[in-house]
Amino acid sequence: METTLQGETGHGNQGTGEPAFYTELISLLKQHTKKTLPKDKLARLKIQLCTKHRMKKIPTDIQVMLNASADDLEQIKPILLTKPTRSLSGVAPVAVMTKPLACPHGKCTFCPGGPGSAFGDVPQSYTGKEPSTMRAIRAEYDAYLIVMNRLEQYVVTGHVPDKVELILQGGTFPAFPDEYQEEVVTDCFQALNDFSTQFFSKGKIDLARFKEFFELPGNVEDEERTQRLHTKLLAIKRENKAALKQAQKTNETAKIRCVSLTVETKPDWAFLKHGNKMLEQGCTRVELGVESLYEDVLKITHRGHTLEDTKRAIRELKDLGYKLNFHYMLGLPNTTKEMDQKALQELFDNDAYKPDMMKIYPCMVLKGTPLYHIWKAGKYQPITTQEAAELIVEAKAFIPEYCRIMRVQRDIPTYRTEAGVNRTNLRQYVEQLAKKKGIQCRCIRCREVGRVQKKDGKKDGKISIGTMVYHPSFGKEFFIQAEDADNDILYGFCRLRFPSQCLREEITPTSAIVRELKVFGEAASIGEDTSTSKEKAQHKGLGTKLMLKAEEIAKEYNKNKILVISAIGTREYYKKLGYYLEGPYMVKEL
Repeated sequence: METTLQGETGHGNQGTGEPAFYTELISLLKQHTKKTLPKDKLARLKIQLCTKHRMKKIPTDIQVMLNASADDLEQIKPILLTKPTRSLSGVAPVAVMTKPLACPHGKCTFCPGGPGSAFGDVPQSYTGKEPSTMRAIRAEYDAYLIVMNRLEQYVVTGHVPDKVELILQGGTFPAFPDEYQEEVVTDCFQALNDFSTQFFSKGKIDLARFKEFFELPGNVEDEERTQRLHTKLLAIKRENKAALKQAQKTNETAKIRCVSLTVETKPDWAFLKHGNKMLEQGCTRVELGVESLYEDVLKITHRGHTLEDTKRAIRELKDLGYKLNFHYMLGLPNTTKEMDQKALQELFDNDAYKPDMMKIYPCMVLKGTPLYHIWKAGKYQPITTQEAAELIVEAKAFIPEYCRIMRVQRDIPTYRTEAGVNRTNLRQYVEQLAKKKGIQCRCIRCREVGRVQKKDGKKDGKISIGTMVYHPSFGKEFFIQAEDADNDILYGFCRLRFPSQCLREEITPTSAIVRELKVFGEAASIGEDTSTSKEKAQHKGLGTKLMLKAEEIAKEYNKNKILVISAIGTREYYKKLGYYLEGPYMVKEL
């Protein structure tokens, strides 16, 4: 947010010293690094220069970058880079909210959204006030515009948006009409491709073209500007319209590539036929609404699926190669604290579950839901902030190193809730409580290099490759990790699975599947040499080493074929390792 001087507000013209201000500030920034000019010193420098040049407002970091030349931008970007957590894991997430469509089974007891909800016509399970929902509403749920807008935001905040993780939100995606599914996915890929050709030249952002097209610096609240941009973008969309397969093929070598595609679904819409459809779309990760391990709770909350459906979906999806992110809810109706404790433990003790990732959501009461009326009648007592935090902290003590805790609460503003958790920073509260209790979480997120070094200031140590073996869903799983064991820092990992069943012709009894390959570090451009960068862990050959270890293990167990559920944008990487395309997989004979 802009800080104003001398009582000025709004988006009016800045003082007459604007050009001189930017010239001097950018010149000074080029003499510094992030360490010599941290954010607090940068803020003081801006104030001093604003006073000197009689500026009426203190420009934001974004505005400074937009007033820099392309060469200067490369130098000053590390100092001005904002929201670093968005790129610490190496990719730029782009959430695409689908339009409001009703779920075929009806509505879950706790679900706030959907057509005709108390919040209006909004996507299923959302209220309309989440950041990704508001972006979608502004774009009239056009996936192409949503992606373009998000990429624009990444560029103006100084990020390299060339490796993108697409996340399709807003309900049970496989339950939507086939034509609509294809439209959404195609629009996403086309947006990545078009942004690549429109705003990059020789691998670098064409800042002049970018600033001119998006009318920057500009006011994001200006509706007329928004409409002008939409008109221009939709004209490009029409001109370059391509079928899904062509858009995917183009994206394999585009500047901005899709390195992960996530779909949200319920277990009863996550069986083999749905999994095969998602493979065609380029999906690599499934967010699965597990929600509860109790049959009566699933029934009373009107989930529309059974526990057996959940177990079947998990097994079939893992045997197809997907990585799975479980959504699990605490404090549901008919659930006690003891039941939640037991279920969290069972998720990791029972081979039928064992999630790769988890989002833990305390149940909240939202207006207009069936749960709201039950609560108003005094028949439901929601879980409190303290109770939820205690449960999550207890779970952190036993969460295995192969799992990543993605979130611990919904991205719903607390002013939209009627009862339940009343803090938007529950994760920070949980971390404080864990520290107080002396509990050290060893999930992937808490060990990944960028986060640990930023938090604790630990330096790089000796990296070695280790392997953990476990047996989820009747298969055999190897969690191969590149780690600094002495400092408990994770640099990357690979999930290798021997499937429990052969669900497709590409998968044979002597096949192994790489479900995930991940190397952490601040996002590095595709093809960029990072060998001289101490801060970037990506592209130091760790991915290759992890893949070689996976191949070595497969050979030890007499496997003669290894498959990778590769994202569209990572196929070129696997080609360099000797893999070729077979169906939706990248494959190598051993």
